[in-house]
Amino acid sequence: MDNIVRATEASLNDWVSMGFQLWPDSTKDELRDVFLDILKSDKEEGLLYYLDNEYVGFINISIRSDYVNGSTTSPVGYVEGIYVKPEYRNRNIARDLIRAGEIWASSKGCKQVGSDILVDNKNSYDFHKKVGFDEVETVICFIKDINN
Repeated sequence: MDNIVRATEASLNDWVSMGFQLWPDSTKDELRDVFLDILKSDKEEGLLYYLDNEYVGFINISIRSDYVNGSTTSPVGYVEGIYVKPEYRNRNIARDLIRAGEIWASSKGCKQVGSDILVDNKNSYDFHKKVGFDEVETVICFIKDINN
């Protein structure tokens, strides 16, 4: 875990670039604002994986005190996002990032870590199972505009 460092303003551009790969529907400016808020928060953390003189992955983890599906404790650490550059995948980098996130969440009093994925994201599903997450329920969310 020597390769894992806390995100800082100095690493912001690299972090945002990777975040844009994970969330391409966001703009880089939006992600920059979100990530700057994470840097100021005591309930959120960004951890980066540094290898071969570059940042190759990250995990954004938070502390949630509201109900987390399947949890039996509160607060709960929550994986808000995890990403590893394609050319660095299958090297246990994401597993190490999850473990670092667990350590951080534990230091904040959490006994569990939650996460979610889109229902059709098989790669993410397989990853979560591989690193020890248990599926607890499937949720389909709805929204309806109010027409006055």
